[in-house]
Amino acid sequence: MQAYERAGVGPEDIGLAEVHDATAYAEIVQSENLGFCARGEGGPLAASGATTLGGRIPINVSGGLVSKGHPIGATGIVMIHDVVRQLRGEAGSAQVANPRFAAVENGGGFWGVEEAATAVHIVGPLIK
Repeated sequence: MQAYERAGVGPEDIGLAEVHDATAYAEIVQSENLGFCARGEGGPLAASGATTLGGRIPINVSGGLVSKGHPIGATGIVMIHDVVRQLRGEAGSAQVANPRFAAVENGGGFWGVEEAATAVHIVGPLIK
């Protein structure tokens, strides 16, 4: 994926993710699209607890966009804000243990079962 290449990291380097979850299915498919598991394994990954706080790859520990009322237009910035708080160690009771990099995936519209447009950002320390 281009975002990983540009950041010089891979899915194995990501400590947490915030993904566009306008529907419950979205978290499952985005865990696959972001390379956290193989195609068709997003459901079992979530069911195993790996995507919860304390799991292998916590996803949407902020509660996700649905818990915020899915604020159209503000979704991307609130997701970036959430992961920056995590990376700074400022997430309180929702804090992920020692994340170094975070992935943010946001999208809109539908093309079949996928988002019609999407943006993926890798957030982490500035590397020189």
